[in-house]
Amino acid sequence: MQKGLFVSMLAMVLERSTKVKVTAVATAIVLMAIVSSGLAADWPQYLGPDRNSTSPEKGILRSWPENGPQVLWTVDVGRGYGGPVVKEGKVYLLDRDDRVGDSLRCFDLSNGKELWSFAYDAPGRVSFPGSRSVPAVDGDRIYSCGHNGDLYCLDINTHKPVWTKNIWTDFGGDRLPIWAITQCPLVHDNLLIVLSQAPDAGAVAYDKLTGAIKWKTPYLGNESYASPSVAKIDGQDHIVMVISSTNPIGHRELPQTLGRVVGIEPHTGKILWEYDKWRCHISVPSAVDAGDNKVLVVGGYELGATMIKVGKKADGGYGATELFTTEEFGDQTKPPILHNGYFYAQYGTNSRRDGLVCMSMDGKIMWKTGRNPDFNKGSMILADGLLLASDGAKMVYVIEPDPSGFKQLASAQLLGEAGTDTEGMSRFGGSIQNWAPLALSEGRLLIRDQMRMMCVKVVQ
Repeated sequence: MQKGLFVSMLAMVLERSTKVKVTAVATAIVLMAIVSSGLAADWPQYLGPDRNSTSPEKGILRSWPENGPQVLWTVDVGRGYGGPVVKEGKVYLLDRDDRVGDSLRCFDLSNGKELWSFAYDAPGRVSFPGSRSVPAVDGDRIYSCGHNGDLYCLDINTHKPVWTKNIWTDFGGDRLPIWAITQCPLVHDNLLIVLSQAPDAGAVAYDKLTGAIKWKTPYLGNESYASPSVAKIDGQDHIVMVISSTNPIGHRELPQTLGRVVGIEPHTGKILWEYDKWRCHISVPSAVDAGDNKVLVVGGYELGATMIKVGKKADGGYGATELFTTEEFGDQTKPPILHNGYFYAQYGTNSRRDGLVCMSMDGKIMWKTGRNPDFNKGSMILADGLLLASDGAKMVYVIEPDPSGFKQLASAQLLGEAGTDTEGMSRFGGSIQNWAPLALSEGRLLIRDQMRMMCVKVVQ
């Protein structure tokens, strides 16, 4: 249902309300509920409302015109991999110019007009240059974590900082990790949670209103680029952090240790359980709540996926048991999507091109697209029983998720190459690295390449 149609229907109801006031009010409430639960869903954080790449929106188009879906607007953006968020008709993107610093930009969802921006100095350049994280909007505040670890809380009305910290240097960090800081902040109750992995802290929780540190864990071992996620264990929220194994290329001088998956009590920072045999030296995807006290962790670099079962021990504490590990399923940059008991992920790595892959809950591979079509580090959203997916390069798809086989419903070439400035891109991953997370709100899909962010109409 489009907003204009809703307004017309509401006006008709109110016009007739002289004789049926109660019915009119009731109908208006129902119509408001339909709109708020369907088309008008916000996308307020990394991976959407529930941080699981899933949207409640309905009416997603199952086919597109021959020339592709309607592009409503485009705006120029800097290089990078950071995706947008949306709240109440406003789009927020943490943009970056490596020569100057970070810039939080706000756009009107309806037309792409830039409404305001807030910039701060944070120069520096690493391999895969540019932005790399997704903000989080909560109430009248927005939180973002930049390339150099600058954590900002801004008032979205005044556009000014409420508080600011640095999750790297505040805890003894010196030289940045190889690919800088990549954290998409998690708002949980009254806390803002990130993974520092500086020498004096692992995970850190701040009071979201004041910036005061509420708790921090010890250093958890090895750098990580994975943001925090939430899993239900025995009906309770556990914050899950994924820590890399030692990078054998970037840190040959360090002891080569396995990574960890750690479950944390969200209000105290107490480590409740851990799995200490995770093998992926550059962990980027967050852990996935697989239901029934299970957590799926995936990586790239040909190292696949591990399913963990968390359960109570005799002493009342928790333990983590490995259910299976497979090298036939993974994702180098995004967590998989879980739908009707099956996982869907883009398994393109440095030397594998398995494409879009479907895996059952017990680790059985149902199918792979390989290079036909190829999917490599793109992004996906589940909405209205369909997958909206970018392929990591130029294509965007509508896919019907089905364990019996790959079912493409529509596709279009919407994204472009990086232009002439490809420094830092050609050695690893090629010249087309359109890997940013997607966002979906009010029937509009937001997607970016290395030069533009665009808004695409994907509803009827």
